[in-house]
Amino acid sequence: MMIFLLISVFLISCNPGKKEQEIRKVFRYNEATGISSLDPAFAKDLSNLWAVNQLYNGLVQTNDQLQAGPCIAYAWNITEGGTVYTFHLRTDVFFHDHPLFPQGKGRRVTAEDFVYSFRRLADPAVASPGAWVFHHVRNIDGLYSFYALDDTTLQIVLSAPFPPFIGLLCMQYCSVVPREMAEHFGQDFRRNPVGTGPFQFGYWKEGVKLVMVKNPHYFELVDGQRLPHIDAVSVTFLIDKQSAFLEFVKGNLDFLSGLDPGYKDHLITRRGELQPKYASRFDMYTMPYLNTEYLGILLDTVQGSAAAGPLLIREVRQALNMGFDRVKMIRYLRNNIGTPGFYGIIPPGMPSFDSVLMNGYRYDPQESRRLLAKAGFPGGEGLPPVTLSTTADYVDICKFIQSQLADIGVKIQIDVTPSATIRELKAQAKLPFFRASWIADYPDEENYLSLFYSRNFCPAGPNYTHFYNREVDRLYERSLNEPSDSLRQIYYQQMSRIITGEAPVIILYYDQVLRFVRKNISGLGINPTNLLTLKNVTIQ
Repeated sequence: MMIFLLISVFLISCNPGKKEQEIRKVFRYNEATGISSLDPAFAKDLSNLWAVNQLYNGLVQTNDQLQAGPCIAYAWNITEGGTVYTFHLRTDVFFHDHPLFPQGKGRRVTAEDFVYSFRRLADPAVASPGAWVFHHVRNIDGLYSFYALDDTTLQIVLSAPFPPFIGLLCMQYCSVVPREMAEHFGQDFRRNPVGTGPFQFGYWKEGVKLVMVKNPHYFELVDGQRLPHIDAVSVTFLIDKQSAFLEFVKGNLDFLSGLDPGYKDHLITRRGELQPKYASRFDMYTMPYLNTEYLGILLDTVQGSAAAGPLLIREVRQALNMGFDRVKMIRYLRNNIGTPGFYGIIPPGMPSFDSVLMNGYRYDPQESRRLLAKAGFPGGEGLPPVTLSTTADYVDICKFIQSQLADIGVKIQIDVTPSATIRELKAQAKLPFFRASWIADYPDEENYLSLFYSRNFCPAGPNYTHFYNREVDRLYERSLNEPSDSLRQIYYQQMSRIITGEAPVIILYYDQVLRFVRKNISGLGINPTNLLTLKNVTIQ
C-alpha cells in the first residue's frame, strides 16, 4: 500500500520537485545519461550502478575508505593458499515483497541464491558485461565452482590465488537476485528488479522518471535504527546538463555530481571553490577520484596500422605526451578540479602511487620537437593529420590539446561521436586514437594495469590499445600470485614505469569526485569511486 500511495503522489504532482518533499522525504537527482537496466548483471556504467546500488546487496560492501566489510555475509575465511573463500550469511535478509512470491512476501536469502546469481552472471547466454569478474573462479567443464554448503554457507573456489578477489565481490555485478523473478521476467528483469536493498522498485518511465521507495524490511541498522532514513528516491532524466543545473539551483534537485563546462564558472571559482553566492544554500564536497582520464592509441599493427600510422612510432607518442600543458589545461578548463596527469595510469589515492617513482611526462615543447625529428618528422614535416575521437563533453579539452600540438607541427582533427558509439568502436579495436577514462571497478591497482595485459585484448578484455610488452605480462602474472601487498605494489610500480615509457596512452588528468548538496541533506558521504549510496541520507 505504501508503494502505491508514493507512486500516486509522484504521478499526480504538478510541481513534482516541491510537492514530493512536502509529502514525503524524497531524495531527488538527475541522470543525464539515462539508465539502460536495473538488472545488476548490466551495472556497467555509473548511471546504472547508482540505481542498482539502492536496490540490491552483495556478500560484501565497501565503505567510503574503500575497505571491504560485511554485508549479507557477516564473516568469511580464506583457506587453501588463498584459493577457497567460505562465506557465512546472515539469516535476516529478505528479498523485496513482490506479488509473484507466496502471499506477496519476499522470502529469505540463502546461499543457493548466490550460487544462482553468480552462475547467471557468468552465463554466456546472459551476455553480462560483468562476466569477467569470475575469470579467476575455477571452471570445471563450464561449471563455475560456487557451492552452497548449506543455507547460510557459501563457498567459492579459485583456480589460483587472486588477492583482489574480495574487492571484486564488492562490485554491484555480484548482487544477489531471486531465481524465480529473474527466470520469470527473463530479459525484462531489467525493468522489473527485485533485490534486497534499502530501496525497492516503484515506478520507471524510461527517459522521464524512476522512483524507488523505502524497503521497510531492510536488514541494516545504525544505532538501533533501521535504514534507510528517507521514504523514496526520485530520478529524472534531463539530457541537457545546464537544465539540470538550473533545476538544482531552483531547489528541484538535491544533489549535483561532477563539473560540466556549461555551468562550471557559475558554480565554482577559478580556484576550484564554491562561488560565494551559493555558500548559504549548498555544500561542496571533493576528494581524489579513482578515475584516470587519458587518450588511448591503438597499437595493433594488424588492425590499426593503416589508420594509426605514425602513432605506432614510440617517439611520436612520447612527443604528443610532452606537447601540451596539463597544468594550464586543468587551471582554465577545469577550474583547478583535478590533478595534472604526470604520473602514469595509476591515480593518486592508490597505495602504490608514488610521485617520484612513477614520474611521467610534463610540458616540454623543445623535447617534443626533438622526438618528432628523431621519428623522421622534423617540425612535423611529413606527419599526416591524426584523428582524435571524443564525445561532446570533452571537446574543449581536445581543442586545447589540438591547439598546443599544432605549435610543434602535429595536426589533430577532432571527431565528435556519441559516447555509445565510441564505447562500441573502442571495444572492437576500431578507433586509432580516442579519449577515454578508467574508473576503478575495485580498489586495487591491478584493475588499471589490466588495461595493458596482452591476454585482455578487446573485445575479450579491457586492453583497448592492444598494448603488448613481455615484461609487463610477466610482472602482471607474478603480481596475481603474490599474497604480500608490499611486494605487489613494487610489481605495480615497475609495470607502470614500463607502460609510461612506451606511451600507449596520454594521461590527461586524475579526476576529483565533486558533489554539490543542498544544505538540508546530510549523510550522503563521498568516496573515491563516486558510488552513490543513499541508505544513510537524512533530509531536514
